[in-house]
Amino acid sequence: MESIYKSKAVYFLMSLLFMMTFSIPAFAMDHKEDKKCMHHGNSTKVFFDFRDSSPTSALIHIKLIHDTYRSSEFKSENPEFAVVFMGGSVNLLTENRDKYSSEDKKKLEEIGRVISAMSKDGIKLEICMVAVNVFGLDPDSILKEIKQVDNGWISSIRLQQKVYVQVPVF
Repeated sequence: MESIYKSKAVYFLMSLLFMMTFSIPAFAMDHKEDKKCMHHGNSTKVFFDFRDSSPTSALIHIKLIHDTYRSSEFKSENPEFAVVFMGGSVNLLTENRDKYSSEDKKKLEEIGRVISAMSKDGIKLEICMVAVNVFGLDPDSILKEIKQVDNGWISSIRLQQKVYVQVPVF
């Protein structure tokens, strides 16, 4: 019986050693390698596939995207960022906020301010009209800084064809 436990322990340790051998190089990659993954030509090209529909976490994500754009990591590169809003996230981008609590309304107002600042900084902002229609939103109520596109998937595919790296925000 003792030999069975020893063989299982040896098997476990060998498996662990095998996994560590192949995973450590990935963790050891420095930030220069991270930048190379997003870097194409003279600029960093990234688009965020944004589907987060919670006012609280969406606000955190929107601020993080904007802070990332303004980061010193990209200052000298003239980064190209885009955000494509799809799915339930479109509900957060309308001026009609009647269905939200007063606490959520404050978060949505802040999202609107950050969206405005992102637009002024040159971040491309697009909203999927398929989702807008599915959720029964009035297209005229969508924040004015956001370009209305017929289909967010097509927009995402076009950005990938232009060598933008996709970052999911769900």
